[in-house]
Amino acid sequence: MVLMRTDGDTWDIVSSVGRTALGVATFRALESERPDPLITDGFARWFVEAAGDEHFTGLLADPSPLEAMPFFFPGFMGVRTRFFDEYFTAATAEGVGQAVILAAGLDARAYRLDWAPDVTVFEVDQPKVLDFKSGVLDGHGARPKVDRLPVAVDLREDWPAALEAAGFDPGRPCAWSAEGLLPYLPGAAHDALFERIDGLSAPGSRIALDGFGSATDVRRFLALRDKYFGGKSFGDIDVEALFYDDERADPAQWLTEHGWTVQRFSPVELTTGYGVEVPDLPDDLVELAQTPAYLTATK
Repeated sequence: MVLMRTDGDTWDIVSSVGRTALGVATFRALESERPDPLITDGFARWFVEAAGDEHFTGLLADPSPLEAMPFFFPGFMGVRTRFFDEYFTAATAEGVGQAVILAAGLDARAYRLDWAPDVTVFEVDQPKVLDFKSGVLDGHGARPKVDRLPVAVDLREDWPAALEAAGFDPGRPCAWSAEGLLPYLPGAAHDALFERIDGLSAPGSRIALDGFGSATDVRRFLALRDKYFGGKSFGDIDVEALFYDDERADPAQWLTEHGWTVQRFSPVELTTGYGVEVPDLPDDLVELAQTPAYLTATK
């Protein structure tokens, strides 16, 4: 299914970009149910089952179609999720009292992580996505472990105003995350995102993100995705049609130039650091897996 992006397009959890969040929840659920999981997300399965998407409920029932794919794609979700889990728990344990999860999707960290006392977590995403998530969690009687404040706004719009209206204090340090987000933003919105984060970040703020440094990197990733993974993992949706590959700033370079201290990590570094053995991969996937794709920075 090819869905071309348009200015101001919107989505719910079973369409367009929203459906990719459902895929992420599926992979988190599968990772959580492995014998030796990197993460535990008992909420992810609830979301997939509530949405009723046949492709993703089918993968939960029988994940064998993923087993023939290289480890790098289906297995990386546990690595990615743990990276952001540890980032948030470390930041708030060290006194950062606000966290902003941009494009929160079906992220259930407010419910499953052990947060430091008096932390506020702001979840920013499309209204229909947040409504779906809250409905599922409320329906199961789930209660967050932290002060959770949904902020229903499109990241291509004036989300800083909505965030401050929800109670965000730009005078206090914040831990930001942009997980699985950047390629879904047009270049102008991508660059504006970092300008806005910088403008809202008091000294001591942090950010964690994953993704691509440039439009060239987006195209390279897509070429390898087509070569090795096809469209199986997300069913009939063409993820490439949801990505933007126009020119954009390199996040690591931009943050460094604006006074942030940056650390970068490759998937291989994280995977081995979590005690997981990386299997033999084709040469071009080895190169991709060794390329820094995760970043943390402190202001």
